[in-house]
Amino acid sequence: MDWKNIILDYEFYLKIERGLSENTLKNYSLDINGLADFILSKNIEENPKNCSKETLQEFIYQYSKSISANSQARRISAIKSFFNFLIFEKIRSDSPADLIEGPKLGRKLPVTLNLTEIEKILNGIELNQPHGHRNRAIIETLYGSGLRVSELVNLRLSNIFFKEDIIRVIGKGDKQRLVPLGNYSKKFIKIYMDEIRVFKKIKKEDNDVLFLNRNGRKITRAMIFTIIKESARKAGIKKKISPHTFRHSFATHLLENGADLRSIQLLMGHESITTTEIYTHLDKKFLKKVMEKFHPRNQ
Repeated sequence: MDWKNIILDYEFYLKIERGLSENTLKNYSLDINGLADFILSKNIEENPKNCSKETLQEFIYQYSKSISANSQARRISAIKSFFNFLIFEKIRSDSPADLIEGPKLGRKLPVTLNLTEIEKILNGIELNQPHGHRNRAIIETLYGSGLRVSELVNLRLSNIFFKEDIIRVIGKGDKQRLVPLGNYSKKFIKIYMDEIRVFKKIKKEDNDVLFLNRNGRKITRAMIFTIIKESARKAGIKKKISPHTFRHSFATHLLENGADLRSIQLLMGHESITTTEIYTHLDKKFLKKVMEKFHPRNQ
């Protein structure tokens, strides 16, 4: 049994059965291919069916010093998932990864922008430039609807309902949710569609994709990062930000203005409310109100 074919079967399983995003699928595949390359380079006579716990530990230990704790945790998660797949397919009856523990991850508070900083970034975009209205629409949508960058680049015209002010978002694991379309997002998306996009020569396969590059193809994640970085630089923002910063800011500002955690969870598409709860640590006013309202010494 060779590694190459079984890894291809695993990738198909992740995509079809698990419905994982392209980014997660790519990373998991790289991790398992890394394991296979390690085994071959060390002349270890093991295949997916008889790979041992000792080999896995040696592989993880050898590369643990060159990658971050988060990357280590993801690699171990990929390995566990791979051997669980082999059990599912009845290729083996046990998993050598069962007792392997990942590193303990500290929970970092996300970087957010305040409203003044966001307005500086938005107002700094030159609308008379070729991609000005597109870039403004991109950032307005990231902040106005709290989208992940993967959700933004895959946003389709057929999933935007202007009359109802709703966007249908395809999130992680192909899960769908409906998110309100903000007034500013709506305004700049319409300008981009009616005055810029309509004149582009669009590739057939990307005809329904909202945001396009100069060649009429779906814009890439990397390009969104570049747009954000350049817009922040022009606005004089010194914080290290990414597209996800606008998503964090979206949730934080909702909480600051009185939204409840359950509503924010639904808007963000979080599977667990535990993920949403991190935003309570960013909002000191929220925590203070909770103390004042519920602590017996404050009543």
